[in-house]
Amino acid sequence: MKPYKTFCCPFFLTVRVSSSQASTCNLVQSFKEIKAEQKRKIKMRNQLSLDEDENDPSASVFYWWRLANDFDDIKLDPLNLFNLKPRIRVLREMERLAMVASEGLDEFRHKLHNYRSGDLWVPTGGIKKEDMDIPLIVTILLVGFCGSGKSSLLNLMYSVLGRSGLIPFAQTSENSSNHPTMFMEEHNILRSMRSGFCVYDSRGLDYDHVEDGLEEVTQWMTDGVHHNQLCVRSGEESFMENDAEIVASMRSSSRFMKRRVNCAMVVANVAEIYRALKAGDWKPLEATKELFLSPALRRCNENPILILTHGETLSTEQRINGRLKICEVLGISETNGVYDIVCLTEYGILAEESDPVTAYSITEAIYRGLLIADRSHLPKERIQDWLMLLLSLLMRFLSLLFEFLAQLFSMLGERVK
Repeated sequence: MKPYKTFCCPFFLTVRVSSSQASTCNLVQSFKEIKAEQKRKIKMRNQLSLDEDENDPSASVFYWWRLANDFDDIKLDPLNLFNLKPRIRVLREMERLAMVASEGLDEFRHKLHNYRSGDLWVPTGGIKKEDMDIPLIVTILLVGFCGSGKSSLLNLMYSVLGRSGLIPFAQTSENSSNHPTMFMEEHNILRSMRSGFCVYDSRGLDYDHVEDGLEEVTQWMTDGVHHNQLCVRSGEESFMENDAEIVASMRSSSRFMKRRVNCAMVVANVAEIYRALKAGDWKPLEATKELFLSPALRRCNENPILILTHGETLSTEQRINGRLKICEVLGISETNGVYDIVCLTEYGILAEESDPVTAYSITEAIYRGLLIADRSHLPKERIQDWLMLLLSLLMRFLSLLFEFLAQLFSMLGERVK
């Protein structure tokens, strides 16, 4: 049996490789070397200082983007802001999040805890707020492919907003059983009876059956969703009949209230997509594009919010390049409505204490989703509207009837002649 050496990587993971593998693997570095290199670069750039404690492993997570080769280029002439390269825009966006994270987190947390459905609605079209069809609870739907990190993202939301610590409220794919979760789950991430919004965790889609997945997503957005809603796909009927738990859940799920989806967040595994592209496989990126650009997910002529996860498993350059490539293919801005989130609760780490940028980013993403949701509310359907609809249908029917009679009598007249 070969001896093993243990290396600590900068994302709090412990990697064990054999001594023969350690000699050939040039990507694995000791934690002290990585931390020393990061401190050297940050001191050269005269940016925010990091903790000097040698035993603090979280220092390598705080400002990962500052290890980029062209980080110094973000200090440019303000007159050239419109000519910035996409990479520089991403670096400046990450710096913006870092600057506002400490104070902005508490501000957004306060706003979200006091939010009530419709609070962010603004008058448009000359319609009063009381004439708008505003639900009691705004619903945000997480969609993505299997392993994208939707459930891990929910656990992070609970930790940051619900002050739940490291208690998992959503079952991740790593901790699930042999068969995937087949139910929609409603989550009150604030853990408050007065919460004005909820977040739904959906079943992951399949890269090999994108069309079926898009039809399922369209049905969720059109017909609404409810807690414990069963999501059965082709070929799973026999499995469903033999599972007593699923049968019992089906009997009780009809009692839950159906909610209209007001905003969607697309969760994508940037590490999986980047590695697939490097291997020449475009399937994950093309499938993500089809999902993101699905007309059913658009609200108020705005794209859904894009959440990139698992970026911590990539190097700094790979992480930035992966984000740029995804945004380029999707045809969207690299900085507007796109968030790079590290689901630290998976590693047993509190985001608020160890990575305030991640904690702030998830609260800003939720607040942006509520802004989109409150702008997408439609006017209430009045009795006059129903009467006008019935009248228009009646007039359409009469016009078709008279058209048919005209053709009929024309044919009879020709025969008589």
